[in-house]
Amino acid sequence: MNLIIDIALWTIVLALGAVLILRSNSLFVDSLRLAWREFLMLLPRIAIGMVGSGFIAELLPGALIPSWLGAETGTGGLALATVLGALTPGGPVVGFSIAAAALKSGAGAPQIIAYTIAWALFALPRLLVFEIPAMPARVVWLRAAVSLPLPFIAAWAAMAVGKP
Repeated sequence: MNLIIDIALWTIVLALGAVLILRSNSLFVDSLRLAWREFLMLLPRIAIGMVGSGFIAELLPGALIPSWLGAETGTGGLALATVLGALTPGGPVVGFSIAAAALKSGAGAPQIIAYTIAWALFALPRLLVFEIPAMPARVVWLRAAVSLPLPFIAAWAAMAVGKP
């Protein structure tokens, strides 16, 4: 499955590159330069995140993760995962590293789905630092409130589709 996804992504990249070359050679070169710069900036962060997730997995209390966030914890585990996701600061390297570490330590896939959805939708540090200064607080809190059921819906949908 991973190979199919890789092939599809590379096909899209090559098609977009071909369209860009046909449109403008200089735009293609500028895009390659920007992409290379972004790649070089992101690669160390991803590497640190993956190594860090291994460290976090070893530091997490192995006996507690399955009992608090395991696949058998049900709605309580989903609620805890949602709260933890909402409280997690930082970008994708932090959020996904913690999710990967919890998964390695015995957390259930539905709980990790709830965690990552909650982290992506309404991480409290991001709400306070970025969203409220940019938008009216009432709009931000309303957006967060209507998003609240989404981690549960995503986790339950994953369980309904099959054992994730």
